[in-house]
Amino acid sequence: MSVERFEIEGPVLIKTRKFADERGCFFESYNTQLLNEILGDQLEFVQDNISVSKKGVIRGLHLQAPPYAQGKLVRVLKGSVIDVAVDIRKSSPTYGKYVRVFLSAENGDQFWIPEGFAHGFSALEEDTIFSYKCTNYYHPASEKGIRFDDPDLNIDWEINEPIVNQKDYSNSFFATFDSPF
Repeated sequence: MSVERFEIEGPVLIKTRKFADERGCFFESYNTQLLNEILGDQLEFVQDNISVSKKGVIRGLHLQAPPYAQGKLVRVLKGSVIDVAVDIRKSSPTYGKYVRVFLSAENGDQFWIPEGFAHGFSALEEDTIFSYKCTNYYHPASEKGIRFDDPDLNIDWEINEPIVNQKDYSNSFFATFDSPF
């Protein structure tokens, strides 16, 4: 595995090393020891989630407030996405900035989104299967969100006609969002 870090401290893209031949391919999809070395932390994942999305779906930007905040290790099992992590740590020099990566079943890359970031993705293919490993349990009362189409963030989701649920349309715009971090 190799690692890509960003100007925004926290998120990490973990590039998967695949071994392919005429039979198909093989790769190590998860290794606690290696991940802890990469992130410099002792992580414990307590919940795995899977979402299946049609082409054009945008999910996010989502987060959970402390003490139920979640770190997420995400990857695509089928299809491809544009994945985004927005820094919402008030004291961060990159507050309001974001990291945007391309994840696909083909590249097998994983994206680490630590606590203190809002997260979302857009599905670029039909029946995209997205996997999340979470460091805390889902707690509905702690859920918060930022509008995916926020003009201040100006995220290019690479989707012309997004499919978005009503709940995500009711999220705050970044200018009025009160970050719990």
